[in-house]
Parts: sequence; structure tokens; C-alpha cells
Amino acid sequence: MEAIQITEALIRGRHSKRGFLDQPVPIETVRDILSVAKYAPSSSNTQPWRCHVLTGKAREKIAGAAVEAYRAAPEGLVPDYPFFPKELPAPFSSRFNTFRGMLGDAQGVQRCDIAGRRRDVERQFRFFDAPVGLIFTMDRRLEWASFICYGCFLQNIMLAARARGLDTCPQQIWSLQSAVLREGLDIPDGEMIVAGMSLGYADNSIPENNMQLRKLELDEFVSFVDR
Repeated sequence: MEAIQITEALIRGRHSKRGFLDQPVPIETVRDILSVAKYAPSSSNTQPWRCHVLTGKAREKIAGAAVEAYRAAPEGLVPDYPFFPKELPAPFSSRFNTFRGMLGDAQGVQRCDIAGRRRDVERQFRFFDAPVGLIFTMDRRLEWASFICYGCFLQNIMLAARARGLDTCPQQIWSLQSAVLREGLDIPDGEMIVAGMSLGYADNSIPENNMQLRKLELDEFVSFVDR
């Protein structure tokens, strides 16, 4: 029973944090987290993940280059794969808009505030000031099924971090920074940028780190079939 309670507490307690304290994370802790996360399931044990850990000057250099690239072409960066369809259908569009509205309210940024929204994007490319930035890549020759495996790996990282009192924010937006990351981290063209992740100690004094998101009730997404 205790193991169940601990596991459920980790799952329920994991939230994406968008602001971090100026408090270092020992690199051995990061190694421990990734050493545990590698036990994620993958199709036929293909293990499609590859991770780049950025700290110190390397993190600052990549973050600075990413912000510069975004400022130069805020609407011109293209992801390595599509995030959403061109027209997001219901009910996903309503959930998306509700979340964006909540986040904007917490940050004090309205949807019509272009400058404010761009400042928020720049914060993402600074890993929300987290001391550790993670960049994840995957071989382009793999198919969409490998994204399922990758999701398991990322969730393992976030839960292992939470178990150690750390917080995270998975960031799909880093796929927009393919050029910066390829040059700065010597990532070959055959690897796609899947995502990034901020890792550190959350600053829970800021409103966006205390949002309460509504999750679907069981009957809204589960069908029980017994015949």
C-alpha cells in the first residue's frame, strides 16, 4: 500500500513548472535520473532516445543562441515535425484555448499582447532559468510508433526528478531550434529534435507554477467492455 501511495503521489504531484530557482543541481543527480529513466519500455527494446545534458556555460550559450534566432525570425522557425494539425478540432481546441488563457492570466499576458507572448517564448528558450537543460533527439528513420516509446522515457525522467524533489517542464518548442542545436551540439541531420526539458528546483512563488488544470474524469475518456 505504501508503494502505491508513493507512486500515485509522484504522478499526481508532477506538474510542468515555468520558473526555477537559482539553485544548482548536482550532475550526479542528473545521471541518476537518466539511469533510472532508461528502463522505460520501448517497442522490441529499440530504445530510440538520445539525450544532451546542458549545464553551466554550455546551457547559457545554447539558450543565448536560441533567443537570438527567435528574435531574428519569431514567425519563421520551423519544427522538425508538426505539433498540431493546421486546424485543431474540438474538443482539443477548447482545451488548448482554455489552457492558453489560464497561462496568460497567470503571467499577466493577454493573447493580443504580442510583445508579452514573445517574452514568454524567450523564457522557454532560456529553459525558464532552470540550471539544467535537456535536449532529446531521435533517428529520422524511425516511424511514429517510436514517439510512444519516447513519451514513456520522458515521463520516467519527470517522475524520477519529482522523487528527488526536483521539477521539470517538457518543451516541445525546442524542435523549432533545429539549426541552433545542430550547430551547437554537433547533432547530425539524421537526428530530429524531439523536445527539450527544463530541470531544477521550481520557484513556486510565481502564479504560473500554481495553476490547477482540470483533468478529464474517468468516464470522459474510458470505456469499460466486459462482453
